[in-house]
Amino acid sequence: MLTLTVEKDSLVDVQVQKLPEHEIVYRRLREMILCGELEPGQAVTIQGLIASLGAGMTPVREAIRRLTAEGALDFMGNRRVSVPVLRLNQINEIAFARLALEPELAFQATGRATPDDIALLENIDAEVNRSIARGDVRGYLMQNHLFHSTLYAISGSKILISLADALWLRMGPSLRVMGGRFGTTTLPDRHIDTISGLRTGDAAAVREAIRADIAQGIEQIRLSFG
Repeated sequence: MLTLTVEKDSLVDVQVQKLPEHEIVYRRLREMILCGELEPGQAVTIQGLIASLGAGMTPVREAIRRLTAEGALDFMGNRRVSVPVLRLNQINEIAFARLALEPELAFQATGRATPDDIALLENIDAEVNRSIARGDVRGYLMQNHLFHSTLYAISGSKILISLADALWLRMGPSLRVMGGRFGTTTLPDRHIDTISGLRTGDAAAVREAIRADIAQGIEQIRLSFG
C-alpha cells in the first residue's frame, strides 16, 4: 500500500479550518492532485488517504466522489482510486480549452488589477523563481498555480474561472511528471511579461504573455510523451 504524506506548505489557507470537514478534506485532496503528489495511474487506497489526511471515512469518500465527478480521480474498485493517465489527444483537448479560456481571463483582469494585486503577483512570482532555482518541482507547481489562480480571480469572471480550475486539476499530475523527467530548468515562465503588462494596463500584452506561458508548458508536456 502506498504511504502518503501531506506537505506542510499548502495552498489550503489556514482559514479553511472554519469550513466543514468535508470541504477541508476535498480541498486538501484536490491540492495533492494539482501538485502531482498523486502520480497518474498510481493506485491509492481509501484507507491510505484517510490516514494521510487525518480525516474520517465519510469526508474522504465525499471528496473522492466530487473529484471523480470532476474527472480528477478514477475509482478502481476494491477501495482504491487513481489519477487518470492522460493520452496525448486528451492533452491536446485540454490545451485547446486552456488557450481559449485563460488568456481571456488575464485580459479581463488587466483593467481591474490594483497596485496591491500586482504586488501580490510579484511576490508569488518571486517564490516561483526560488522554487525553480532550488529544483523544487512541487514548490514550482504550487506557486505557479497560485500565480495563475490569483490573476484570474481578479477578473471576477466566476464561470470562466471554474472552467479553468477544472482544466488545471486534470493537467496538474502531468505537469509533475514532466517536471520530474526534465527538472525545473525547463520551467521558465512569462510571469514578468504578465506583470509588466498589468502595470502599464496593456491588456493585449497580458493576454499574449499568458497565452505564451501556457503554450510553453503544454509543449513541455507533449515532449514528455516522446
